[in-house]
Amino acid sequence: MSGAQRLPATGLLALHRPRRPSWRGNLHGSDFTWAIAFVVPYAAVFLAFAVYPIGYALWMGSKPSLYVDLIDDPLYLQTAVNTLLFAGLGVNLQLFLALLLSGFFMRRRWWIRALLVIYILPWALPAVQAFTSIHWILIGEMGLVNRLLEELFGIEGPMWFSHWWLAMGTNIAAYIWKWMPFWTVIFIAGRMMIPKELLDAAAIDGATGSRRFVHVTFPLLANLHLVCTLLAAAWA
Repeated sequence: MSGAQRLPATGLLALHRPRRPSWRGNLHGSDFTWAIAFVVPYAAVFLAFAVYPIGYALWMGSKPSLYVDLIDDPLYLQTAVNTLLFAGLGVNLQLFLALLLSGFFMRRRWWIRALLVIYILPWALPAVQAFTSIHWILIGEMGLVNRLLEELFGIEGPMWFSHWWLAMGTNIAAYIWKWMPFWTVIFIAGRMMIPKELLDAAAIDGATGSRRFVHVTFPLLANLHLVCTLLAAAWA
């Protein structure tokens, strides 16, 4: 075949060669302008409140001497222990209770569904107002809990925030009370995704109650539980 005969075939292949997609996609003219106009505010907020703080923190912590001073600080070890205890106990305990309560709220009874609405209310409350209310409930002799203990049982209540274990326990309890409803709803959604056929087959095989939870429900929710644990630990 001569070169003159090969040229048309080469040109035909060039015409049918897929074109590289443009970075603009299918947006042209005014559509592209409006797209940029909508993206710019979100990009500016992301740069101002995400990229800049992280970059500034990395720049502030770039000196190795700062970490030496931090470790030498006598409060550092106690703060690290408090953080590990708070995150370890609070996160794992609230997720364990949320997983159990999600099974209770899966029951189809009208009063359980009404109770679920009340149960979610702590999570719906703003965090500042909720924790401030708990602080005033437990604060010294003027707190609601100590007043009730004194008037009903004649017991002088403890100083909840003056003792380390009481302060740690009340903070963990308040944290669980505030965020456990959120994780309970997540686990309810996860339980609803389990095929009913699997649960029916387990019931036919004799796996009911705790055995069905251990061998069927929890293995299917294990990945969800892991993701929730990581998120709760990051948010704690």
